[in-house]
Amino acid sequence: MEMSIQEHNLRKSQSYKLLLWFAMISMVMMFAGLTSAYVVSSSRADWLKDFKMPTAFFISTLVIILSSVTFYLAKKAIKVNAHKITSLWLLATLFLSVTFVVLQFVGFGQIIADGYFFTGSESTITTSFLYIVTILHMAHLFGGLIALLVIIYNHFKQKYNASQPLGIELGEMFWHFLGILWILLFLFFYFY
Repeated sequence: MEMSIQEHNLRKSQSYKLLLWFAMISMVMMFAGLTSAYVVSSSRADWLKDFKMPTAFFISTLVIILSSVTFYLAKKAIKVNAHKITSLWLLATLFLSVTFVVLQFVGFGQIIADGYFFTGSESTITTSFLYIVTILHMAHLFGGLIALLVIIYNHFKQKYNASQPLGIELGEMFWHFLGILWILLFLFFYFY
């Protein structure tokens, strides 16, 4: 018995979403290991007790939340075949994501301006951990940015519509994951 196109698309969608879940779970495990190492290392004598998060990291957290909202709005718009509105929200997401990356580097600059370094003889274990975790998050974010650019390209090629939103759905799912991951990491570093 032959499978209908709808059944095929549903199975394909479920397979891709399951693969994405596996990838996200493995990323969570990696960051859980790093934050565990951070907790263990905080008992060291050379651990910074008075370290303050840079202002740019606060702003970037708001920016990544906004980018999740715009990606969600893009998904909602494509589900009603509002292609122009989808384009607007996807481009807004791209702008906000680039803004997030810029703010991360501004935050690194603020940390250095406060006299804390990430590597070398003047570095501390505290700032080195912050640097490693933030850079790893940004590496995953760059993967998300590449996916977003592919989604935007495919959207302009008219590959998505109300009955075929899979690429946008997967991108939105990963983007929300990156946003939630950053918020949790930010709160962890802020309060711990």
